[in-house]
Amino acid sequence: MRIDIETYSEASLPDVGVYRYVNDPSFEIMILTYSIDNGALHQVDLASGEEITDEFYKLLHDPSCIKYAYNAQFERLALGKMYSEEGWLDPQQWHDTMVIANEMSLPTGLGRVASWLHLDEQKDTRGRALINYFAKPCKPTKANGGRTRNLPSDAPDKWQTYLLYNRQDVATELAIDEALSKYPVSDREWSYYTLDQLINDRGVGVDQDLAHGAVAIMDELNARGAKQLKELTGLDNPNSVKQFKDWLEAQNCPFKTLGKDTVQSAIDHGNLPDRVNTALRLRLSLSNSSTKKYEKMIMATCDDGRVHGLLQFYGANRTGRWAGRLVQVQNLPRNYLSLEQLKVAREMIKARDIDGLEMLFDSPQDVIKQSIRTAFVPKEGYHLAICDFSAIEARTIAWIAGESWALKEFEQNADIYKSTASRMLGIPKEKIDKKIRQKGKITTLALGYQGSVGAMLAMGAKNLGLDEEELPSLVKSWRKANPHIVKLWYAVQDMAIAAIEDGGVHRCAGGRLKAYVKQGYLFIEIPSGRKLAYAKAAVNDDGRITYYGQGMKAGFMKLETYGGKLVENITQATARDLLAFSMKKLDEAGYHAVFHVHDEVVAEVPAGKKLDEMERIMCQGPDWATGLPLNAAGYTTPFYRKD
Repeated sequence: MRIDIETYSEASLPDVGVYRYVNDPSFEIMILTYSIDNGALHQVDLASGEEITDEFYKLLHDPSCIKYAYNAQFERLALGKMYSEEGWLDPQQWHDTMVIANEMSLPTGLGRVASWLHLDEQKDTRGRALINYFAKPCKPTKANGGRTRNLPSDAPDKWQTYLLYNRQDVATELAIDEALSKYPVSDREWSYYTLDQLINDRGVGVDQDLAHGAVAIMDELNARGAKQLKELTGLDNPNSVKQFKDWLEAQNCPFKTLGKDTVQSAIDHGNLPDRVNTALRLRLSLSNSSTKKYEKMIMATCDDGRVHGLLQFYGANRTGRWAGRLVQVQNLPRNYLSLEQLKVAREMIKARDIDGLEMLFDSPQDVIKQSIRTAFVPKEGYHLAICDFSAIEARTIAWIAGESWALKEFEQNADIYKSTASRMLGIPKEKIDKKIRQKGKITTLALGYQGSVGAMLAMGAKNLGLDEEELPSLVKSWRKANPHIVKLWYAVQDMAIAAIEDGGVHRCAGGRLKAYVKQGYLFIEIPSGRKLAYAKAAVNDDGRITYYGQGMKAGFMKLETYGGKLVENITQATARDLLAFSMKKLDEAGYHAVFHVHDEVVAEVPAGKKLDEMERIMCQGPDWATGLPLNAAGYTTPFYRKD
């Protein structure tokens, strides 16, 4: 059954997320359109008093009936809220057309997918204005009689257009289903989607006292800082970029930009007058973004005290890796304070004790920033069990490439950075000091995907104490030490070009990788059996591979790729599949994830549940990864943190 709905809620969906949105007291479903077995469209105008049929209700709860929607989480949660005694619907009975489109690496958004596929059924472009009119509160005015919501009776013509818009969405989704039916998503991927939905349904607890305390302290510190900055500069509005730049120029310290990195670099060099240095430090403290994450936690927390929907399945199309939503758990500041220091800081933040923070710590702002992670807490009687893969991408690329020396080191759980430095520089491992180890670390992290000096600089080579002059020699040494990985770059590129040019099936990496073209898509099959798709893949006259994908800033556009970049996609996609496999096994063993970050699983388990089983499960890879040495380590904690 194919479903699409239109809803109303006083909660702002982008601000609070779908879970909090549907749980708002004002939430309701206004329009429902559905199709059974791709047949005729049935529409229910709920806002005008119509009711769903018994047939629809039964199918909604029938385990044998798979429900489809575009971004199906929204329909599942909304319909569960309105038509389920439990308040939720089983995600195992739902499939998401957006997942199908993402696996094909197509544009995001229903309308963009339909346009790209050149379907006869296209999304109605009048939707945004209609949603703004009917689906959100309106501002009371004399002209609208002071109402705060627009009902069908307030604009009958618009409402009829809204009904047509909703019907068209279902027609478009059916057309997308038909167009992509020749590229079915595997049952295994749907099982991972179900697990993802269960993880999002569980959510994770938020320490509201900590979050509110942090916001209150930051508000006070910002007010103090703004007052000091105003007194120091004499400006009416020191937050104004123009006013502040003019002031800096008057101090004989002109700045072209006031970006955080630029300002921090100027402060670190220490060549500024004291007055300017103080002003820049104050301005940086005012731009601290920590408060935004705490505020997002507060806004998105549901009645159960938990925030849900932190992860987007297949958020990074092609590789299939998850993307963060709402609080963006994949982009949280690291904490460097010890466990005991964090405990003390948390209590002070909850007590809103600014004086205590200033007395014990150098920077209250930094302490609040480091404490963001700790706002995620387990329910009473439970703790968080956190376990992550060790050097998963380095292990995966070595396994795919057949870099035997590295695999042996990984099998022994050796320090790969020391081992790399030793092999590169010909120094015994026992004589590798911290500075030399950094060379092994930066090269391992930066060079695996055909990177060179630029990649090392972008990875922070200078911050690690390396001289820029020595970087070219390190690149050369790393490549010499890892010949099979270097060969993999060119083998994958040759494989892809051959598949595009002759349309045949080509393999490399000992048969672990396979490439072929089908109806304009280049497919690269990775060891798990999943296929990475590149739309409209071609080879330029100069031998470069092109395809259409999501650009960094622009939209869906023509892009170029090469062997190293393809290897990066393959490696990250394989690592993602290893994580998904492990999370499913962990869930079956009672280690229920509440969220995950990159290669780290965060589970909520009863206090006292042993961690060694969690580590053991993550070290046991799937059958398709035979010979790939995995290692995982974890810890338990009363709140989320980096160990």
